[in-house]
Amino acid sequence: MSFYHVKKKGRLYIREGGHMKPSSNTADMTKGSPVRLILTFSVPLIIGNIFQQFYNMVDSIVVGNFVGANALGAVGACGSLNWLFFSLSSGLGIGIGVIVSQFYGAKRFDKVSETIANSFYVLISSALVVSILCYLIAPAVLRLLKTPDDIINDSITYMRTTCLGIVAISLYNGVSSILRALGDSKTPLYFLILSSICNVLLDLLFVISFGWGVFGVAFATILSQALSAVVSLFYAFKKISYFHLTKKQLKPDFLIIKNSYRLGVPIALQSSMIAVSCVFLQSIVNSFGSTVVSAYTITNRIEQLINQPYNSIGTALTTYAGQNIGAGDTERVKLGFKKSIGIIAAFSAIMIPVTFIFGKNIAGLFVKETDVINLGASALKITSVCYFFLGMIYIPRGILNGCGDAGFAMINGLAEVFCRLVYASVLTKIPKIGFWGIWMTTGLTWLTVSIVCLIRYASGKWKQKAIRTN
Repeated sequence: MSFYHVKKKGRLYIREGGHMKPSSNTADMTKGSPVRLILTFSVPLIIGNIFQQFYNMVDSIVVGNFVGANALGAVGACGSLNWLFFSLSSGLGIGIGVIVSQFYGAKRFDKVSETIANSFYVLISSALVVSILCYLIAPAVLRLLKTPDDIINDSITYMRTTCLGIVAISLYNGVSSILRALGDSKTPLYFLILSSICNVLLDLLFVISFGWGVFGVAFATILSQALSAVVSLFYAFKKISYFHLTKKQLKPDFLIIKNSYRLGVPIALQSSMIAVSCVFLQSIVNSFGSTVVSAYTITNRIEQLINQPYNSIGTALTTYAGQNIGAGDTERVKLGFKKSIGIIAAFSAIMIPVTFIFGKNIAGLFVKETDVINLGASALKITSVCYFFLGMIYIPRGILNGCGDAGFAMINGLAEVFCRLVYASVLTKIPKIGFWGIWMTTGLTWLTVSIVCLIRYASGKWKQKAIRTN
């Protein structure tokens, strides 16, 4: 395999095997300080993930303030279900990113392009199936989950509308995963900022000006998602040489497709099973009435935001571990694991007092109803004491995913399902606990699953799970 440098329009390119890649768009995470690399990689991810959650938060704030608490509950009742269906398609993007990162770490740049070409067959076909399924079963599933009668129609409208954006989400997540696998975490951020601004403007237009209510919020979301997909694809094919695909590369490679599903499906099922457990918990939440549903929606939105640094560190570790395991350096993978624990601990130490002190102020951004605000603020105090354990799920999970430990991903998902099912079923039935058991379940689930993840990492089985890169 030969490499040489060429100049094109003032930029440095590296030619390998007949095609070029701009060196400025990639980052080699097999060299340099792990802390610096992980933090540098994570910061754009954190900002990007915050903007991603901005979609949901703006939807909730607009609905809660301009439509009403019941409409907010309708949006919240769909949250876990939407996560379930989105996870089925977006998880495949993560698996594809793992393959790309390992080939990149092994300096198999020819295989990087082949993986990208075949990724589109995987992403589009899977997303179409999931989107159709979501649309068809939405009413039945929402009724099965005991969604309150006063919000059921709005919930169906919101879920059916948002599911139409699954293809766009899948394509955006796929391109973003590939860019991150190559060490570029900044570019996807720009796409998210653009789409988030678009979402805010369309929310205000459709809900306040047009009076479209819940449908307007959902329609604004899918239009913004479509924008992010189109812009990311345009950028990738124009600027990233790995996306300059030949006819030969576009020919389906069933080994790559197989590996994409082998890694992506377990990761997708992991997220989906986690979503299933949240759907189960949502059904219990719904049984306590609209006030509890609205409070739970608020705490979910807030904690989804707080969750982003943990998630971003985990995503950074997936790329870091993928590149380093592809290069055969397991010791460097373990070093990244140790350094990441300190980062997680520091962030947790900051966020716990923030939620205790400013919980009411934050909850008040979503609704005007005092009872909902007070309930949400008290609930945040229960879950916040377990934030560190939430972070300790993402660290080993990120490394295990990056190393291709696909089998454990499903075990991890099952652990969350089991914990939420058991804890919620027991705690909410205790008279003196009641609906408070919903939030106690969340904290105890984080604690238990973190232990499961750490046990798997400590076993060292992830060292033998990398794909063959030679």
